[in-house]
Amino acid sequence: MGWEAIRKRNAGAVRPNLADYEQARATFSWDAARSQLSGLPGGGLNIAHEAVDRHAAGPLREKVALRCRDRGGHVTELTYDGLRVATNRFANVLRELGVGKGDRVATLLGRVPELYVTAVGTVKNTSVYAPLFSAFGPEPVRERLRLGDVRVLVTTPQLYRKRVEQRRDSLPALEHVLVIGDEPAPPGTRSFTEAMASAREDFTIPPTSPDDMALLHFTSGTTGKPKGAVHVHGAVLAHHVTAAFALDLHVDDVYWCTADPGWVTGTSYGIFAPLTHGVTMIVDASDFDAHGWYEVLQDERVTVWYTAPTALRMLMRSGSELPKRYDLAALRFVASVGEPLNPEVVVWGQEALGLPVHDNWWQTETGAIMISNYAAEDIRPGSMGRPMPGVEAGIVTSEGGRVVEVRDPEAVGELALRPGWPSMFRGYLHDDARYAKSFVDGWYLTGDLARRDPDGYYWFVGRADDVIKSAGHLVGPFEVESVLMEHPCVAEVGVIGKPDPLVGEVVKAFVTLRADSEPTEQLRTELIAFGRKRLGAVAPKEITFDQHLPHTRSGKVMRRLLKARELGLPEGDTSTLEVRG
Repeated sequence: MGWEAIRKRNAGAVRPNLADYEQARATFSWDAARSQLSGLPGGGLNIAHEAVDRHAAGPLREKVALRCRDRGGHVTELTYDGLRVATNRFANVLRELGVGKGDRVATLLGRVPELYVTAVGTVKNTSVYAPLFSAFGPEPVRERLRLGDVRVLVTTPQLYRKRVEQRRDSLPALEHVLVIGDEPAPPGTRSFTEAMASAREDFTIPPTSPDDMALLHFTSGTTGKPKGAVHVHGAVLAHHVTAAFALDLHVDDVYWCTADPGWVTGTSYGIFAPLTHGVTMIVDASDFDAHGWYEVLQDERVTVWYTAPTALRMLMRSGSELPKRYDLAALRFVASVGEPLNPEVVVWGQEALGLPVHDNWWQTETGAIMISNYAAEDIRPGSMGRPMPGVEAGIVTSEGGRVVEVRDPEAVGELALRPGWPSMFRGYLHDDARYAKSFVDGWYLTGDLARRDPDGYYWFVGRADDVIKSAGHLVGPFEVESVLMEHPCVAEVGVIGKPDPLVGEVVKAFVTLRADSEPTEQLRTELIAFGRKRLGAVAPKEITFDQHLPHTRSGKVMRRLLKARELGLPEGDTSTLEVRG
């Protein structure tokens, strides 16, 4: 039996957590789901207790929680009890520093064990965890530390010197910097290792309300300053439930989330949600490499893999034959998030991996997956799926100054959610007015345009400010990008609207080619004709070849940056731009 057949057999042997979508929608309640968590002894709810301590007190005590692979291939393992002890120590470090409830603790780290210990230990102490991208430049780091009133930063000596040291005087709230590793701590910092070594191993989690602030995630605006989205301990219920439904996590799974830990996915589904299910989590510090990623999947016997469309498109460039050189028989479920998943990638997953890719949708502000394709249901390639049980979504528009739901199937409008799910953000730090504008007439307005088909599946059209208006047509860039990606020479596409005095805007595409294709005028003409045949009047009129499209570190093509560069406009906030060597 080949490994494709073995994997399909293994996938079929696991009963999906969400076996009957309609029944789950009809019967689900967040109050009832709360029984899946244990809660703190004596009452209350703390993320660290649900993710680690309750498992360490039971049969999963000696199970490996984290298997961390460094860049050299060395592996560090932490069991659930080992993680409990390590996070107890860090919580005690914070207590010794006088850091307590509500105080912000940030990490500026890559995928290293200390990041996970800091994250869990911080919320265990009832302090607030704020992850930062390790690739941020000095000014984005300073701005987020300032906006977040961060009191403690955990980082490396190198990152401290490059990103923080010269701006430390402008950060009066930053009292303590802990640096990891064996290198001597720079002046003004303290060794993380030494602080942990002298800390006690016992720690009792203080009383914690589900409404206590636990996480602070920064999200960038188009041109404005970053926003600090506030999340609470009660979010852990949504983390747990959505990981069961959307990622189909079971306690025996070996799980790998490739999201950068500085991004909300890398926290919600790269730390807390999988740990609440008692799985073994793979952490890999290496940069993207097709061979390396397939080796991780093979060597670690990964069963559930959560990644980004950009990563999958990069794997597509290496061809469908490469994964067949590796034993991926353990893999049973693949999911994707970060930007809409092109239909071509779903088809490639079936061909190359023997498994479809399950797209899902959510935002930093929602804190957890809101809409998803599910294990027990057929995938509609290109669709983000259907709303989670417990989540009410709709397509809305503005009429007479009010926000109203659009009932017509296939009508395009703004995707909106009814407030009330546990991981809903509770504010933008220091910006109440901006937060209030997100909620209108009983809806949370996402800023994404979408349509809903007659069966209740949602289809992404574009960000409200990305939609192109050309000769009376409303053109969603994602639709154009997906069509061009069907051409065998195309690996990735970014589409913008370029101002035109006659039609308002013309559609322009920036195209990344596959490795075996050359950017010739003949191919440019061929792609324009290919698009016109499939899309008609809304096809791109201009195509520029670009092998290095700008991405955020969460994997999204930065269309607004493409447009700014095309028109010679200010680029705005580029702090989340991924820099590739």
